[in-house]
Amino acid sequence: MLLALLQANALPLDVRANLATLDAAAHEAASAGAAILLTPELFPVGYEPRRVRADLDAAALPGIRAELAAIARRHGIGLVYSLPAVTDAGDWHITATLVDGTGATLLAYAKVHLFGPDERAAFAGATQPPAVVHFGGLRTALLICYDVEFPEAVRAAAVRGAELVLVPTALAHGFDEVPQLLIRARALENHVAIGYANHCGTEGGVTFGGGSIVAGSDGAQLAVAGDTATVIYARIDADRIRADRGEVPYLAERRPDLYRQWGLG
Repeated sequence: MLLALLQANALPLDVRANLATLDAAAHEAASAGAAILLTPELFPVGYEPRRVRADLDAAALPGIRAELAAIARRHGIGLVYSLPAVTDAGDWHITATLVDGTGATLLAYAKVHLFGPDERAAFAGATQPPAVVHFGGLRTALLICYDVEFPEAVRAAAVRGAELVLVPTALAHGFDEVPQLLIRARALENHVAIGYANHCGTEGGVTFGGGSIVAGSDGAQLAVAGDTATVIYARIDADRIRADRGEVPYLAERRPDLYRQWGLG
């Protein structure tokens, strides 16, 4: 499966402009033969948590989701996008959604680990584990940004059968160790491929580091972006993932009963 990642600079609360950027990337990725396009965290509304919470009309969200589904359908490509969502109880979550090339929703996930005071002021952390669906011949799961920095989050996806983990992110400049070290380690220790799509440029006074990456199930760097807007591509091989799991069976040889005795849960 050919995976595409969008790295770009969003304009906070300029949904029209951000959807136009995403639409152009979907056209490019589909033309290149990609099965799916992964986009950054909160890209359609921009990453400025307090302003998004204060100024975004929650009633507009279903319409934005419909437009994103229409982009996927128009270009015949799977799409992972990230938007706020409001629960029946009134809690705001950061979410990610996978739609297929018909615009049908296959998978949804709400961010568990919130990063920094702005996110915690604007959103509530979710509690549900990542689910897994079949897409493009791969068992696929979603996480969001800070989630992937916790080994437990990626392991939760892997033990549920995930072979590919797709991660919209909003990583500020100065944290290069996350894409270059942590993402590759999470991929290797779980024998999953990981796509990690970041913003670039400046939004709401925050400068983003770019550095979007696709890591293979052996920890290899399959594709990496610099610090400017781009679409990058990597081919994900399901047979290679399964071979890696057979060669060094980290998942099969875990000892969870023992770990619980160690207080790890």
